[in-house]
Amino acid sequence: MERQQRRAVGYLALLAVIMAGYTLAYQVGMAVFEGERVTLVHAFHIVVETFTTTGYGEDASRWDTAGILLLMDAMQLTGVLMLFLTLPLFVVPWVERRLEVDPPERVSLTDHVVVCGYTDRVEALIDELDAQTVEYVVVEPDREEAQALHEDGVTVVHGDAEDTDVLEAVSVRDARAVVLDASDETNATLALSVREVDEDVRVVGFVADPSRANYVRYAGADRVLSPHEILGRSLANKVTNAVTTDLGETIDLGDDFEVAEMPIQQGSALDGNTLADARVRERTGANVVGLWAAGEFVAAPDPTRELDRSTILLVAGDDDSLTELKALTLAEARRHDRGRVVVAGYGDMGTRVSEILDENDVPHTVVDREDRPGVDVVGDVSEEETLAEAGLADASALLLALGDDAASVFTTLVARENYPDVEILCRANDTRAEPRLYAAGAGYVLALATVSGRMLASTLLGEDVMSLDNQVDLVRTRAPAFVGQTLREAAIRERTGCTVVAVQRDGTVASDPSPDFRIERGDALVVAGTDDDIARFTDLADVRPGTP
Repeated sequence: MERQQRRAVGYLALLAVIMAGYTLAYQVGMAVFEGERVTLVHAFHIVVETFTTTGYGEDASRWDTAGILLLMDAMQLTGVLMLFLTLPLFVVPWVERRLEVDPPERVSLTDHVVVCGYTDRVEALIDELDAQTVEYVVVEPDREEAQALHEDGVTVVHGDAEDTDVLEAVSVRDARAVVLDASDETNATLALSVREVDEDVRVVGFVADPSRANYVRYAGADRVLSPHEILGRSLANKVTNAVTTDLGETIDLGDDFEVAEMPIQQGSALDGNTLADARVRERTGANVVGLWAAGEFVAAPDPTRELDRSTILLVAGDDDSLTELKALTLAEARRHDRGRVVVAGYGDMGTRVSEILDENDVPHTVVDREDRPGVDVVGDVSEEETLAEAGLADASALLLALGDDAASVFTTLVARENYPDVEILCRANDTRAEPRLYAAGAGYVLALATVSGRMLASTLLGEDVMSLDNQVDLVRTRAPAFVGQTLREAAIRERTGCTVVAVQRDGTVASDPSPDFRIERGDALVVAGTDDDIARFTDLADVRPGTP
């Protein structure tokens, strides 16, 4: 029984009990106080007249005693109270339902993305699609959820995506891709339904259990992503980049010109310096495009900004210049060794992190509550004794792959208090935990939903995602609206917040173009910025979906 129906049944039962009680009270009261006998039917008639405020007829003249008058006062107050209860419980919801604009049950789109299900990672995907001016539609079976999404401005259709008629209604045949984001079993069923409608459309699905990925593939998915696998790989790459001289993952723009992330270690040559004092360009030839500080991206940072352990530089340059800069970001003790890492948590994600660290020859110690193969230290990582047994005093980094955000926050506090020099990298299951982890002392936080959503965006759009966790894109695109203007005249940074990293022209790359660089027809601008910045840029530059 729905909650509204239960309310109605409860209200009517209460009303019946109250009216029956007043009926008997009136019959007895008239006999005791007024000396008159009335029937139950007559007494009930008086109660109904009182509760409906329609008057009392001839009986009002018969009430002379204080007892019966007080009874009638109580009856009138109760009737008014019951009337006020009726309005918010039944009348107002009924009126609101009549005024609601129902979510659509059909859309007419082309070259769009159809999303079956709505989660936090889909929210991250939608931010990416909006930034790239790619249309989408979410198929949501729950009417109330679809209504809420519709009111929030999400393009949504109310219907069950397992129904082929619903898939036809969202133009699956004309879509560029279909995303499946329900349970593992439902995703397999959804894949079969999509293939029944269109055998060629690209289908990408998620699985919570990596062992079930093949079932979704057998059902028709072209690619299956595991959020824990994605986040585990991202965490491992982050920690490898933080504790070794390796450049890590870079984006190659051609002509030996790359863009990379450079986390700054405590005690490094850059730690405690301002950007101006660091003289990165003069010392290495690399150019600082932007930076992250406690998870917040800053494009074209102020030269007076101080660099510390919470800073990750986004830099561009050739391989030699980036290698030189990488050495400056490492603490002296870490410039000639690979550093040891303590991995806390040995579930699916921790296991994948350990495997990747092994592949990169990064020594590490695994801590978990359970004693099983692969675990080096058994214990609660939030306890100081366990951290000491794991050798965190001699480690370069602590990587928290725990399944509970509250435990990660507490462990971060303990580790930061006792080991102030260690780098701390955390998994966050809920994006709302990110600021708490940063406040507790974490240097890098990767949210499961954000990383998964951005990997999905990269898969669908083929874009260069510089940082899966920090909501920053590196986009190559032509900008028709800026042709003929210099970069100074276009004022891209001031108007959009984006930074022009390079310009590709006739197969060559102009890195760190000057303000007087004039944009010509056919030029492809390489732009770095957050999702919102990129969205402003694509709108201002008149970029259209599919623009190379």
